[in-house]
Amino acid sequence: MQYSIEQGSKLVKAARNSIELYLTINNFDRKMTERTIIEHDNNNGVFVTIEHYPTRTLRGCMGFVEPKERLSKALIDAAIAAAAEDSRFVPVSHMEFEHMVVEVSILDKPKLIAGSTETAIKNNIKIGRDGLILKYGYHEAILLPNVPLENNWTKEKYLDNLCIKAGLKEHIWKTGQARLYTFTAHIFREKEPRGEVEEVNKL
Repeated sequence: MQYSIEQGSKLVKAARNSIELYLTINNFDRKMTERTIIEHDNNNGVFVTIEHYPTRTLRGCMGFVEPKERLSKALIDAAIAAAAEDSRFVPVSHMEFEHMVVEVSILDKPKLIAGSTETAIKNNIKIGRDGLILKYGYHEAILLPNVPLENNWTKEKYLDNLCIKAGLKEHIWKTGQARLYTFTAHIFREKEPRGEVEEVNKL
């Protein structure tokens, strides 16, 4: 899974345009922006992240690990959800969105981590490359690959925070009872609101 900076820029722009149209018109139809990225007809997972600029404080992040629809549709749904449906935040206003940057992460297919010991789990994770998914009963959580880099986490801290995000005790991953998955992601984001798009990671 590789995207050029031109393709990534087009996806980020489509995400921003979808949010702006959703916030400013009453009868938003996702076809308004879907047609600009219709060539992306694969079923990769996708997440859209919104951050305050220039602090890069999280304002919303939503997406799909394995969407049922093609990327061009899933991207738009993820963008709107990040702005209006992230339960951790109140919905974004149009005026507020003018001071935010948009990031798009395209995910590959998750892979189950082999082994259940603490050492085996850590050996299957590379910081900066791998995102993580945890499933434990009704509990689930996902962290994107750039999160541990931005927070300067060790592998153990990364796994601990994944458990906390899932609403579990931080050391549940050490019990061998949780299912853990890794995935890679191609990430693109604006350098500033409406600005040039950069590639965050190079796979």
